Order: sequence, then structure tokens, then C-alpha cells
Amino acid sequence: MAIKVGDAIPDVSLRAVTATGVQTVSTREFCKGKKVVLFALPGAFTPTCSAAHLPGFVTKAAEFKAQGVDEIACISVNDHFVMDAWAKAQNVQGKVTLLADGNAEFAKAMGLPLDGTSFGLGTRSQRYAAVIDDGIVRKLAVEKPSQFEVSSALKAITRGGTLGEPRRALVCFAVSVPQQQLPAYFGRTTRSMTWITPFDWSTS
Repeated sequence: MAIKVGDAIPDVSLRAVTATGVQTVSTREFCKGKKVVLFALPGAFTPTCSAAHLPGFVTKAAEFKAQGVDEIACISVNDHFVMDAWAKAQNVQGKVTLLADGNAEFAKAMGLPLDGTSFGLGTRSQRYAAVIDDGIVRKLAVEKPSQFEVSSALKAITRGGTLGEPRRALVCFAVSVPQQQLPAYFGRTTRSMTWITPFDWSTS
């Protein structure tokens, strides 16, 4: 069963690429007491992952930090040697932490593995992004197969907060024309208006 909002992330040992070298980390400890944006992808050095997914989060790192994010992490089913080389190639230092899920243990524990055997890739991870607050999944966006639409950094930023819903504004105004004449004034926007009929105090 795939993980869902409100669940605690599984506790799995991964290899983290850090400024001081590769270190073994527990996913629970990594997220403990922090707000973490975690995004997963099928593989390091693959086209979409290298050209768009990871670079997007590297570019937007400062904006995520401004939203209160403590850590941005990228996880992939690759060994830590590959992830270390990818980190250097993508210049992620100080912006995104790369986590190597070499045996796909985390992908399976999340219920989000990807069967890439038909492409000679074995078991990989589905593409997704999540907001994890003190080890609890608060928001989750999982891509449909072969898609890259809902888990990008730009999508997360522009949707009104980290993987949040679009911001909505409440605008109140008074008019003195019949409701049926309003489309002439406001056009199609009247579809999203809520009408409040004035109360006739003379009948109370």
C-alpha cells in the first residue's frame, strides 16, 4: 500500500552525499524535528531527472528555505558512488542533499516502487515529491507513469506554498444593479461569484 498524507515515513538506512563525504543516515532521524521537502526520481543521470527535476530544486532552493523548509532531499535508486558523482555534476552542495536508496528499500517501504525491468533498469522509484514535517507526510504529489507535471520545484513553488493548494482571495463588493445585468459588467467572472441577497428589515 502506498504511503499517504498523515503517515509516518518508513525508517530505512540510506547513504547521504554530504560535504564531508558519504554517510549512512536513518530516514526518521534525517527528518526528525525538521520540515523536509523530499523528491524521488527514477535515476541519476537520466534525461528528465538531470535536465529538469533535480536542477529545478537546486535553482529554487532559496525560495523553499524562505517558506520555512529546513532540508531539500533527492532520493533515487542508485548506489552512493553514482549519487556522489551526480551531486558534483549538478553542483547541489548546500542546496539539495542526495540520498542513495541502493536496494530500493525506501521505495518499496513507501509503497512507490517502479518496475523498470522492461527498460533494463530493474526496480526503481516512482517520481514524486512530498513535504515531511517531523517525520510525518503532510503533502504528497505522485506522478502518473512517464509524466513530469506535479512534482517539479516550479509547481511546488507556484501552487501557493510548498506543494500546497493555489492561493485564493476573497473579494467583497456591493452593486446596485439587478443580478441578471452583472455579466455585462464582469463577463465570465460571475460564474465564481457568490450572491448575498440583502435582508428586508421592513418585513421582520
